[in-house]
Amino acid sequence: MAQNQRPTSILDSLGEEIIRILTPVSICMFSVVILVSILNTDSSSSSSVSSIATIAYSETSSDSSWDKFVGALLNSLVFVAVVTVVTFILVLLFYLRCTKFLKLYMAFSSFVVLGFMGGEIVLLLIEKFNVPIDSVTFLVVLYNFAVVGVLAVFMSKVAILVTQSYLVVIGMLVAYWFTLLPEWTTWVLLVALALYDLAAVLLPVGPLRLLVELAVSRDEDIPALVYEARPVTHHDSDSTSNGVIQRRVWRERRNVSHDLADNMNSSVSNSNSVGIDHNDTRLAGAEEGQVVEGNAELSAPLLDHRMTNNQHRPEDDASSESVLLEGIGLGSTGAIKLGLGDFIFYSVLVGRAAMYDFMTVYACYLAIIAGLGITLMLLALYQKALPALPVSIMLGVLFYILTRLLLEVFVVQCSVNLVMF
Repeated sequence: MAQNQRPTSILDSLGEEIIRILTPVSICMFSVVILVSILNTDSSSSSSVSSIATIAYSETSSDSSWDKFVGALLNSLVFVAVVTVVTFILVLLFYLRCTKFLKLYMAFSSFVVLGFMGGEIVLLLIEKFNVPIDSVTFLVVLYNFAVVGVLAVFMSKVAILVTQSYLVVIGMLVAYWFTLLPEWTTWVLLVALALYDLAAVLLPVGPLRLLVELAVSRDEDIPALVYEARPVTHHDSDSTSNGVIQRRVWRERRNVSHDLADNMNSSVSNSNSVGIDHNDTRLAGAEEGQVVEGNAELSAPLLDHRMTNNQHRPEDDASSESVLLEGIGLGSTGAIKLGLGDFIFYSVLVGRAAMYDFMTVYACYLAIIAGLGITLMLLALYQKALPALPVSIMLGVLFYILTRLLLEVFVVQCSVNLVMF
């Protein structure tokens, strides 16, 4: 049937990829907007939270705009410098194979976010809505919520929906606390982090690039809080009969044909599943592809070219070795990965916009989604490591400024003069 045929366009498969990553991002941003709208609607108030982001300058309402800008710039430089140093330390620890320590650190950080930051926000909501609950029940529920969250994020046997949900919650909680920073510091910090992300991923000595290249060379996952969408699969009559599994795979080693042939019998029983987990550890690098059970046939679904057994040539394997995606974006399970930091700072932007009005929220949201879509399309087309923050953050900040300076004035004048169109 026509409706069961495999997509023939790059946009057909890429559209589903984008939806699977845009949905959790949108949920995270929407949740932060709701929290900001309920708990804090004063965009001009000074920060009530002391952190590394305000260590160089504490903004006050009596300061001039220039003083606020210079102070926010100093805060951003300090924050980015600290993030850079910490990232290089993580690279060093990963190089020294301190993976267990890094995972314990990430687990402890997640527990702090869920238990303490989450608990503080819940207390504010309880106070806001006068929810009747005793302290013992609250502590027991909060403790179990935090512990289950840590186990869900760092244990592979937990259902993927639970893991994804907790990652979104962690991003939402951290993003809300970032919205409590002073207004000027927040906006300058977002721009500074977008520039840092650009340099950290694309520069040869960028810490994120070094971390990813090290993980690729070792065939290991990076110990970090990363949201992984489910891989996109396309099954048609031909692929079902031939055992075709559409997925992304890490680039093949030179002996991948022998590895797959050795596991042919054990993988035949899983021909109708989404992916072959026990083969994932044998694949490294970052190339988009399709796995056909029982042979070493690899192709790129987003580029929409296919090979058959009769067309497979040794030089195809050599060429596939040269097509590398050295950065973040694709996981060994075939799914698009997005760092939780991207969730956080997208949500910070719309959360700060929500402190002004909802028209700016709509504009910033559309700008962020457009930027993320552009980034994912570039990832699919160029097969090169791309940071997820710069395009979305720059578009979001630009739309925020244009909305406040131009669109708001236009809409208000139309409303005052009863102009409708």
